[in-house]
Amino acid sequence: MSTDQRLELNLKINEIFYSIQGESTYAGLPCLFIRLMGCDLRCSYCDTEYAFFEGKSKSLSEILSVAQQQGASLIEVTGGEPLLQRNVHPLMSLLCDEGYEVLIETSGAHDISKIDPRVKVIMDLKCPSSGELERNRMENIPYLKKKDQLKFVMGSREDYEWLKGMIQTHQLNERVGAILVSPVFGKIDLQSMAKWILEDHLPVRFQVQLHKIIWEPMTRGV
Repeated sequence: MSTDQRLELNLKINEIFYSIQGESTYAGLPCLFIRLMGCDLRCSYCDTEYAFFEGKSKSLSEILSVAQQQGASLIEVTGGEPLLQRNVHPLMSLLCDEGYEVLIETSGAHDISKIDPRVKVIMDLKCPSSGELERNRMENIPYLKKKDQLKFVMGSREDYEWLKGMIQTHQLNERVGAILVSPVFGKIDLQSMAKWILEDHLPVRFQVQLHKIIWEPMTRGV
């Protein structure tokens, strides 16, 4: 597909905004977020339910124009669940061709094998308290690369014990560049989680949602 053909494709976009990256090893960096509409999971702790049904169709040309106007060098494609829309793949390839560093954040419930290898994947593995444990697509694990990252959102001690088992069973610390452990905002004691990690010498990166500390937790567009 030519560049001109890709530019004419459309995606349903919930919002595009320039902000401070709040999670992953990129936390603290300026980043342009492209949030796609739609998700087929209903995690218990979801903080972007507005993306399930709110959105407008935009061409890849329009999306690229916004990126160019913002002057961003780092772009994250997120959702919702961005992999529900097939045109997300030509969008990510287009952004890579334009020289952007591209991240995708995905629930882990959909096939990541077709993602452009230049894109850095930040993939969730859903813990028991999410209510979506059965949606984990374990077939994705062999496609993860050292530059990719895995995220576990923790809501309980049970989630933490499940995480430990997953790391050991699948040798996840050898497969990806970072295992991100993120507490559900306001639900789990941060000091307790830090203590568990230290006691177990767990090879993970403990993170909090930086954007929820900078701004009010439910603020949109940040």
